[in-house]
Amino acid sequence: MIKRTKWILGILAAAGAAAQTAPPGLTVGQAVAAALRVYPSIRVNEEQMNAAAARIRLAQTAYLPHVDTLVQVNRATRNTFYGLLLPQGVIPGVDGVPSNNFGTVWDSGAGILVTWEPFDFGLRAANVAAASAARQEAEAGLRRTRFEVAVAAADAFLTALAAEETAKAARAAVSSWETLARTIHGLVAAQLRPGADESRVQAELAAARTQLAQAEQAIDVARAAVAQFTGPELAELRLEGGRLVDSLPPDRPELPLQVAANPLAVEQNAVIARDQAVLQSMERIYRPQFFVEGVAAARGTGLDTNGARLGALNGLAPTTQNYGLGLTVTFPVMDRFAVREEQAAQAATIRAGQAQYRTVATGLSARFQAALARLRGARRVAENTPVEVSSARTALQQASARYQAGLAPIDDVAQAERLLAAAEIDNALARLSVWRGLLDVAAARGDVSPFLAQAGS
Repeated sequence: MIKRTKWILGILAAAGAAAQTAPPGLTVGQAVAAALRVYPSIRVNEEQMNAAAARIRLAQTAYLPHVDTLVQVNRATRNTFYGLLLPQGVIPGVDGVPSNNFGTVWDSGAGILVTWEPFDFGLRAANVAAASAARQEAEAGLRRTRFEVAVAAADAFLTALAAEETAKAARAAVSSWETLARTIHGLVAAQLRPGADESRVQAELAAARTQLAQAEQAIDVARAAVAQFTGPELAELRLEGGRLVDSLPPDRPELPLQVAANPLAVEQNAVIARDQAVLQSMERIYRPQFFVEGVAAARGTGLDTNGARLGALNGLAPTTQNYGLGLTVTFPVMDRFAVREEQAAQAATIRAGQAQYRTVATGLSARFQAALARLRGARRVAENTPVEVSSARTALQQASARYQAGLAPIDDVAQAERLLAAAEIDNALARLSVWRGLLDVAAARGDVSPFLAQAGS
């Protein structure tokens, strides 16, 4: 919490250093940087990557020998008999004398067993490779999440800017209607215009105030979306539009799409690579297993060889030692059928992943082409809206002059006023639409840094 507070204060200080008299503003680059720092899903992916790294270290421990130690003390009867017991884990085998009584003695034992697999036909290396592939998948997932959060944060910022620009035009419209209402009121009071004209202007003023209230509501909703990514502290700052509202990005030819570089494609390739590594590991499961085993043990008992009990504390400490060294070879003959089906299932999973990659590639290509089309269309609109604003302003001036001269009804003025308000909103949103189109192109490419660089953040 202390670190985050210092970081927020640092951003505020940096933003305020540019202009001492202006309140600090939040740029789109700062919004993206904040989202990449605080958004929860990024933290989730980071911990998944840490878990994958731990699984690599876990797989590497298979190279170490297996060591088991045992110390046991018990007091029990030592009655034994001949016969057969099928393998089970309930009735213990007893070393003693053929008798049947309830006399007990002390027994003890201690030992250590070291087991090591000298060669495994590449299974351990394949398991480590599979764990490494899983970590690479987690890294790709983190990269994809960071990319998606950056795009979403930038989009939320543009949406909030669009809402503010719309509200700015709505305020200008309300101010214009208020001015006109005062003028009409004076004319009506002087009985130079009918009272219906004033009623009409008041109705238009009320409608403009309703549009302003809706625009301000849209600002609050858009800022809530920004706060989702940056945190409520930064979302309260003034949005610094800069180039986003003052100018258009340069019209440059777009380079061809590189699908493989998109984080979505990178992640899907990582999924396929992980599945392939798992399949390679499965191909080494069906094999003979070689174990070098060494054992050292000692036992003690309170029972003499003739069946007599030695009594006292005899048997509490081991007195007889043994050691051994050997090689054990096992081969799971009947596992072949299960392993073969597991491999077939994994191979099908790989083919499904490859098909999914083609789906991702197709979707990215379509998304890129659609983004280019929206960008080109937005540029054409942005080139036309200044003409729309200029013409609408001229039309309003002419309609107002004709109305004041008694040559036109109030309807002409109202229509011209509404046309100007709509044109100003279209003009403001047209520039932002071009920037949003540029963001869509960058999102399809899988890298938002060119967009942020052009936005001047």
